[in-house]
Amino acid sequence: MNRLTGKVAIITGASSGIGRVTAKLFAAEGAKVIVGARRKAELDSLVAEIEAEGGKAVALAGDVRSEDYHKALVATALEHFQKLDIAFNNAGTLGEGGPSTDVSEAGFADTLAINLTASFLAAKHQIPAMLANGAGSIVFTSTFVGYTVGFPGTAAYAASKSGLIGLTQALAAEYGPHNIRVNAVLPGAIETDMYREHNDTADKQAFITALHALKRVGTPEEIARSVLYLASDDASFVTGTASLVDGGLSITRT
Repeated sequence: MNRLTGKVAIITGASSGIGRVTAKLFAAEGAKVIVGARRKAELDSLVAEIEAEGGKAVALAGDVRSEDYHKALVATALEHFQKLDIAFNNAGTLGEGGPSTDVSEAGFADTLAINLTASFLAAKHQIPAMLANGAGSIVFTSTFVGYTVGFPGTAAYAASKSGLIGLTQALAAEYGPHNIRVNAVLPGAIETDMYREHNDTADKQAFITALHALKRVGTPEEIARSVLYLASDDASFVTGTASLVDGGLSITRT
């Protein structure tokens, strides 16, 4: 407990799933959190839950495709808590899927805008605040898709999420001398609303489960704990990594 005491963190995609669980874990570990997503009602309920458990949180709803939104999230952190130590840039989408020759230009571009460009814009405005603070930790949510495994029908998703790994490495190299660490977490299949929506039959769920060495899908809490490690001082010598938290999916051939 209290691994993030005195820290201030921004978490995007915080209205549900991995982002919501991570926000609650960060707060339980002592961080003051700024939670962002599109859905205001869900963010407000999250803040209420955190405060009921003795934590401190501020919500700001908006669209991660907007650079002004990322400016506002950082400004909110500085206004309420005077600094920024950690950012978990987690908001994302599966985007337009299906045969690659059928994916629209608009659908491909929007997937990149949400998954990749938004993360760049977030870091662009988070890093100056961290520089002023003398240190920082940024974590992106990427995926094994397009990194260790190729799946048909995922061109936009794979391209955008694997691009995050290149962004992670570039930022880690650029800002490591300033004591800012940048890492990406790569989940396997995780029991979230998004997972259930796209694996809505017993056959689909059995197929996905069997891909993992552990022969089960993960939980948001398991990803949140890996993000906590990367965000905390326990990972003080870890930067530029693509950290697989995928239940052995990437190495399984049985």
